[in-house]
Amino acid sequence: MSDEHEVLTYDAFGTACRELAQAVADDGYRPDMVLAIARGGLGLGMGLGYALAVKNLSVVNVEFYTGIDERLDVPIMLPPTPAVVDLSGLRILIADDVADTGRTLEIVHEFVADHVAEARTAVIYAKPHSVIKPDYVWRRTARWIDFPWSVLPPVVDPDALGH
Repeated sequence: MSDEHEVLTYDAFGTACRELAQAVADDGYRPDMVLAIARGGLGLGMGLGYALAVKNLSVVNVEFYTGIDERLDVPIMLPPTPAVVDLSGLRILIADDVADTGRTLEIVHEFVADHVAEARTAVIYAKPHSVIKPDYVWRRTARWIDFPWSVLPPVVDPDALGH
């Protein structure tokens, strides 16, 4: 592991999912739904869903990062978004890979807050300057994180696909 980067392996990711799920269970929180923030939170959302025996999984897509340490001015929720009526009265666990600035978690938490019975957040990593203090954190770091799913370039040219 370099001084500049925190490196997450797929093996450690599996451990992180399980340990986060155990922390949620030990806390007595029983979510009705896991709401994963795409793209980074998809794997964690699936892992938490299985480990917590929650079959009701949903996804919200938020665009914020455009490159390594490059981001938009504000996070943007992209359609389709979950219908708030489908969230009414539920206990939600919002899952993402990292609370860096925390603004992505903040926008999703604000989106569901007035509609759910309770919303808590779970992340693999939290950074000290995050505006949101997640309820469940596997590790804390101030370093840039190399996630196994995003450290290598795509196998296709995104520009050729019109992305």
